[in-house]
This record gives sequence, structure tokens and C-alpha cells, in this order.
Amino acid sequence: MSFKFENLIIWQKAMDFGEGIFEMSKQFPKDELYNLTSQIRKASDSVALNIAEGSTGQTDTEFKRFIGMVIRSLAEVVTCLHKAIKRKYISEDEFKKQYDFAFNLMNMLNAFKKKIE
Repeated sequence: MSFKFENLIIWQKAMDFGEGIFEMSKQFPKDELYNLTSQIRKASDSVALNIAEGSTGQTDTEFKRFIGMVIRSLAEVVTCLHKAIKRKYISEDEFKKQYDFAFNLMNMLNAFKKKIE
């Protein structure tokens, strides 16, 4: 037995993405703990959380609204990644790895959103 959202590939990928961002952000300086570190972790976690929450809605329209929030959270993570690379907290390779994951997840989310329209 499982919840509906657990079978969604976008949720599974979002879970992996959130864990990857969490691990990456461990290397941020301690003085960023309540700033960029907290922000990127919350935004990346909200991707999977909002997919799960939206899946419990009564209508596809409601789920579509939640997917819109997911997409905005993902854009927030990407902006945090740009901040992290500019501040030299992460390597170019790490940035590319997380950025590419986010880009692929964004494409999956947009395709999913169109499917439920």
C-alpha cells in the first residue's frame, strides 16, 4: 500500500534532488546557516512537499496550482545555486550537476502540468 504521490516519478526525482541539495549545502560556510543554506534547503524540500500535498487535492485544477508552486520553488533553488557559485561555496562541477538535475526536473514538471490540464 502506498500514497498516490509515491508512485509519481516527479516526486521520486524531487526527493532525490532535495537530498542532493541538502548534502551539497553542508559545505556552505557556517555564517550562511540562517541565510543561503536555510533558503536553499527549504526551497528544495518544498518541491517534493508540494507535489505530495497537491496530489491529495480533489481536482486536477488544484493539483496544477500546486505544480505551479513546485516550479517556483525549483526556480528559487536555481537562483540559490547561482548565489552559491558566485560566492564560491560550490565548484563549477557541483553547480552543473545540480543545475542539470533542476533543468531536467523542470522539464518533467512542465510536461506533467500539461498532461493534467
